[in-house]
Amino acid sequence: MDLGGYLLGIAYLTLLIGFACLGATALRLRLLPDFSGAPAWLAVTVLAAALLIWVGELLGTLGIWKAVPYLIGMGLLGFGLFASFRGWRGGRGVEDETSPAAPPSPHARTRGWAVDAPTLIALLIAAAAVIHFADGVRLRLGTGMTGFDSTWYHGPFAAGFFQTGNTWDLHFIAPQFLAWFYPANSELFHAMGMLAFDRDVVSPLLNLGWFIGCLVAVWCMGRPFGVAPFSLALGAIALNVSALADQAGEARNDIVGTLFLLAAVAIALNAWSEGGRRFSTGALIVTGLAAGLAAGTKLNFLLPAAVLVAGLVAVIPSGERRRALVAAGLPALAGGGYWYLRNLAHTGNPLPWIDSIGPISLHAPDQALGGRDAHSVLSYFTDTSVWSDWFLPGLHAGFGLLWPLLATLAIGGLVLCLGRGAGPLLRVAGLTGLAVAVAWLVAPTSASGPEGMPRGFESGLRYLAPALVLGLALLPAAPQLRQRLLSSTFVALSRTKHELMFRGRLGVALGCLLVALVVAGGYPVQRHYLESRYADPSFTTPGLNAAFRWSRTISDARIATTSTRQYPLYGTDLSNHVDYIGIERPHGGFIAPATCQAWRRLLNAGDYDYVVASFDRTATGKRAFPPSSAWTEDSHATLVLSKPPTVVFKLRSSLDPSACR
Repeated sequence: MDLGGYLLGIAYLTLLIGFACLGATALRLRLLPDFSGAPAWLAVTVLAAALLIWVGELLGTLGIWKAVPYLIGMGLLGFGLFASFRGWRGGRGVEDETSPAAPPSPHARTRGWAVDAPTLIALLIAAAAVIHFADGVRLRLGTGMTGFDSTWYHGPFAAGFFQTGNTWDLHFIAPQFLAWFYPANSELFHAMGMLAFDRDVVSPLLNLGWFIGCLVAVWCMGRPFGVAPFSLALGAIALNVSALADQAGEARNDIVGTLFLLAAVAIALNAWSEGGRRFSTGALIVTGLAAGLAAGTKLNFLLPAAVLVAGLVAVIPSGERRRALVAAGLPALAGGGYWYLRNLAHTGNPLPWIDSIGPISLHAPDQALGGRDAHSVLSYFTDTSVWSDWFLPGLHAGFGLLWPLLATLAIGGLVLCLGRGAGPLLRVAGLTGLAVAVAWLVAPTSASGPEGMPRGFESGLRYLAPALVLGLALLPAAPQLRQRLLSSTFVALSRTKHELMFRGRLGVALGCLLVALVVAGGYPVQRHYLESRYADPSFTTPGLNAAFRWSRTISDARIATTSTRQYPLYGTDLSNHVDYIGIERPHGGFIAPATCQAWRRLLNAGDYDYVVASFDRTATGKRAFPPSSAWTEDSHATLVLSKPPTVVFKLRSSLDPSACR
């Protein structure tokens, strides 16, 4: 990418995010006028993300989600909200009449930032976590995104949105786990970066931003109780476990859903504290919205999001619960309901993985899930051999040598938040964390693999990681520990605080300098990334590695494939149209063709330029190439590459189905 294209992309992103933040700031002042500092910024982040998603979804439903309409839409929305709410400073909420008003939070408004020893130590731990995560990003900037899920569906979904401008139609990929029905809030942000640069240069950096947002959220969770440094330190340790290391530099969305769930809990806790046991309608709206954004990012956040919203309603006085349900529930639906509504429209079922509820049959594709055999951790819970051979080693690898200590502290934090004296909102937060653990426990992919061999367990620990983060971040806020922490000798000896303050022109100048350094440094970084992206892949089979290397030089081509991993085939400039060849079935079903005739008819219908026929992995004793490679052999198909288990053909014209051997 030349300098002009880079600067144009930077300007586009700056305007897009600026419009979103302008509208989100006005909304925050309207909905959460008492918030300030880190909680206010966290709320603005949630609201800005929602605005970006909503405009993208609206335009994508109409099939016109392109760069110019998107920028115009965000500009109109941002300025419209700013003009409507910029002068708002008040609002009455839902109040518990039986409880005395709490005094204003001592942390609510400060003229500067007071830093004591616990805060400094916590910031150093958080900085170490960021550096460790950023190192993973650095590696991907030299290779491209290589994670299985990134190349299987995260990347193709984002590239599909970018190429077509359509978010409503199903993007069929390899027929595994019915993945084309997955919610896709996270992939929208990757597509936004593609709209700005016509490349995916932003994608490896996005999760670093979400990671930093998680750190802000755990700080905010401890803030109402005066234990923010302890929550930050413990939360940073939990976020740094190996189970989440594969989020760095990738398009995986676990860290995105984790941020929105943490933000929902943090905003709820701060709103309850600031309001003195009063939960305003605005707080219900923003908290419900954040929970919905999590559920619209990944399926395993559905249960904790529902528990959180239900918990918010439960702590409201009985006479106000119906209104509270509307205030929290509708924003939750707005945050994540789009993808489930899309599924309902295409299949008659918002959750097509579920084909029945007791005796009631539901619309769903009539096909196997595919991929690994589905097993949950719960199904193996009493199997001692699986625990010794798979679960214990997996926990060691995913959560580190000290995983028993981390797990004990996290469980303790969640359970203590349910105890006497914890307060209603802490109980809701604890239940939300336990709901994350339950969702992991029963998920059919949490221990996927052959019977008795749950090879997917270690990878599935990322579904449990948000519970670990919540438990550790909430632990210092538990009443049984909070007073001991605040009265400890260490805290007592570190009362001396140094106020850091940046005012007026100095603050603006430092901010502008930082932005200038980031923009200037980003240019050589993106050039290095695009030059190195899939230039020498070594993350999959030899044949697919060779095909991915070949596709770097291909542009504006239509490529048919049988590879589950397909994102690198889109090319460096993301101009290749890539399709997994399959047959659409009723209720959103999609299966691979079983005959040569069907295969050739699909190729002809798609008017493809190339075919990449491949197995996903090699296996001893099995055929070297998939049947589709033989089905493509023809005088009108020129062999481009052949390396087990992959064959690449260039199609010069249509293939005759009647000529199949």
